[in-house]
Amino acid sequence: MSAGEVAGLVVAVFWAVLVALLAVVLVRLARALRSATVLVEQVTERTLPLLDDAAVTLRAANDQLVRVDAITADVQDAAANAQALSSTMAATLGGPLVKLSAFSYGVRSAVAKQRAAGRPQAAYQQTDRELIQRMVTAEVQRQTVRRNALLRLVGLGKGRG
Repeated sequence: MSAGEVAGLVVAVFWAVLVALLAVVLVRLARALRSATVLVEQVTERTLPLLDDAAVTLRAANDQLVRVDAITADVQDAAANAQALSSTMAATLGGPLVKLSAFSYGVRSAVAKQRAAGRPQAAYQQTDRELIQRMVTAEVQRQTVRRNALLRLVGLGKGRG
């Protein structure tokens, strides 16, 4: 065997080992690709129903948002109507109430000034007290006269005679 033949034989063995190693790598790569394919199929089988459910949920949420938009619009209308009503009531009743309040304040002020100008406040209150006392005394006397008359009619009073 010559050196060229040995070199050819070494190269042939090298290529055979290299091809065998590449075959092993390709077999393992094929297994990994098959596992990846199965994994992708399983993920696809599980993901599609989830995506369908998500789409249904999204549609339901969109329907609810449409309803909420309608409710919000109704609430805005109600708030605008309430504001318009309160403005109308303030304009309708506010002016006359202010005038009535000013009138009553003016009357109270005038009465207070008239009382203060006529006589001292303490004397005026005492006069009012005296007047009330006289009225109460008169009422008590009237009731006493009625009671005495009733007692005389029955025969129990002072003038039985």
